[in-house]
Amino acid sequence: MKYSISFLLIIFIYFNGNTQDKKPITHEDMWSLKRVGSPELSPDGKWVVFNVTEPSYDEKEQINDLWIVSSDGKSSPRKITSGKAGEGGYTWNPDGTKIAFSAKRDGDEESQIYILNIKEGGESQKITKLSSGANSPKWSPDGNKIMFTSSIYPKCFEDSTNKKMVEEKKKIKYKARVYTTFPIRSWDKWNDEKQNHLYVQSASPDSAARNIFRGVQISQLSGFNAASANWNFDSQSIIFSASTEFNTSAYQEPSSNLYVVSIYGGDAKVLTNEMYSYSNPIISSDGKYLFCFGNKINNNKVYNMNHLIRFDFPEMKNKTILTQRLDRQTNNLTLQKDNIYLSVESQGKDIIYSLSLQDSVLKQFSNSAYGCFTNVRVSTTGTTTIVANYESGTMPPEIVKLNPDGSFIFLTKFNADKLSTLDLDNGETFWFTSSRGKKIRNLLIKPAGFNPQKKYPLFVVMHGGPAGSWKENWSYRWNYQLLAKPGYILLLTDYTGSTGYGEKFSQDIQYDPFKGPGLEINEAAVEAIKRYPFIDGSKQAAGGASYGGHLANWLQATTTHYKCLISHAGLVNSVSQWGTSDDIIGRERMNAGVPWSQSKIWREQNPFTYANQFRTPMLVTVGELDYRVPVNNSIENWHILQRQKIPSKLIVFPEENHWVLKAENSRFFYQELHSWLETYLK
Repeated sequence: MKYSISFLLIIFIYFNGNTQDKKPITHEDMWSLKRVGSPELSPDGKWVVFNVTEPSYDEKEQINDLWIVSSDGKSSPRKITSGKAGEGGYTWNPDGTKIAFSAKRDGDEESQIYILNIKEGGESQKITKLSSGANSPKWSPDGNKIMFTSSIYPKCFEDSTNKKMVEEKKKIKYKARVYTTFPIRSWDKWNDEKQNHLYVQSASPDSAARNIFRGVQISQLSGFNAASANWNFDSQSIIFSASTEFNTSAYQEPSSNLYVVSIYGGDAKVLTNEMYSYSNPIISSDGKYLFCFGNKINNNKVYNMNHLIRFDFPEMKNKTILTQRLDRQTNNLTLQKDNIYLSVESQGKDIIYSLSLQDSVLKQFSNSAYGCFTNVRVSTTGTTTIVANYESGTMPPEIVKLNPDGSFIFLTKFNADKLSTLDLDNGETFWFTSSRGKKIRNLLIKPAGFNPQKKYPLFVVMHGGPAGSWKENWSYRWNYQLLAKPGYILLLTDYTGSTGYGEKFSQDIQYDPFKGPGLEINEAAVEAIKRYPFIDGSKQAAGGASYGGHLANWLQATTTHYKCLISHAGLVNSVSQWGTSDDIIGRERMNAGVPWSQSKIWREQNPFTYANQFRTPMLVTVGELDYRVPVNNSIENWHILQRQKIPSKLIVFPEENHWVLKAENSRFFYQELHSWLETYLK
């Protein structure tokens, strides 16, 4: 059945049942929800392909398959693949009869590219056989070729050469990692010599893949790092973004420029070469324009907004920043003949905007007053069809179709039955003006079974980043509903440095990494208690992860306002964080110089400086594979707490990185968090 949605109708259509009959969410409820992936729309707009993950606490039992649904909203989705390994990078061919995707199936040592004929049916065909694997397929505009990526050793352009190099590496008897340039680690992996290269192959199983970087001189540089790529309109060349400065990131911000290379060989031609970093290039169907995202770099700013940019192509003249006046972060570019559609982050929402290619008028397209739209896709032929993911604080992503007036209908409702049994809160937004004169947005979440006549403890949760925000979206890592479940009012504050409020608001955290945002967190708690009589001001706790964990440690050092604190992946010593993290330049910009400079910020806004003032009971958690905020900072924090006999607990997850992603580890994390809060907020 087809439904047109406005904000006031979302609850009634997607969910059903009386609130009194609903129960609080459990971790099992949350984890068992099906994960609906991004939509891929057929060129004629009639069909949507997407993946669905059916989670399990036993990773071996998890299922991930491709599904298809008609965009008219009149039929139910149906599964088109079956297997536990899952498919990724799925994409339609230009005539809408086939889908290419990457998958690791029986007999595959690495992921390979498969093609499924939607029109004729049958089993999918494997078309690549690279020992290094194949990912992220993209069809050429003429439908005859597929571009994909593979990670190989430098200069090993032939698969046999790369395979030989792999075997030679295995024969080395000593075990050592040797580096001459920074960075040595990224997020959760030690960097190796491998590079991401682009390949092109005819869309048939009996053809051979060609590495199109064979004659590209920059690919032989040690600082080479290729990123996003797209076909040129003529199917004869590829436009890609790449950096040649990855190995200089210890002392500058690497830039990414745009290049064009023939699929038949030869060197790449540089298209951009300035103090900007470019990504996600896409060529208009008539070949007249190149669109991409870009942001300024090496301007000594801690944050630079991503903008939509247009060049005349192929001359690369008349550069126009199309979203200059919007002053909001833009993402997810999708191009139609007459319009561009993109996601815009604004005040806790992800909104779809449209931009006319004829008059460059930019306007809001989606009109929901609640929730977030991401992964927008638009048809390229026939009647305009627009689909996207939609999610909210009470619903994980589903697939929706947007109407011409910006309203939408659900094409999938995988989790509606489960969610209809749960007592979930949409949240309430309020603003206040801080003592520093800034307007600060806050999101308040109430627990299941909320009674306004009762008093509830306050749990202040701080988001990471700091370039991020608390959105009206669904999260498994810090799920609003599950965090509030035991009976806590959740306060989520977008402090200075958050995104979605303009570039200046995000940049204003520079040279004030903790003091200003920490003050706003405390003032938000005071404001919430003043506004809402159901909050028990005598029972407050605070916590967060990443930068939110940093802030928790700053609150530990500067206030006794909270009964207990929780810090996940939080730095306690800015200097040791600089010395062990996979990022250097960003921290120097934040603190006005290198740690041994005369900048006072390194000392004055460093929790470690005030270690003698630590007083509050604290739960410290960290993933051992986290190389963004390495485990040493959590151990330092633990030492400070234990040395001063402060009630504390340290939890180290040996198999986790910057996040807690594994099912049982996630369940344990929530259990420990709730236990810690219960101990001090009784």
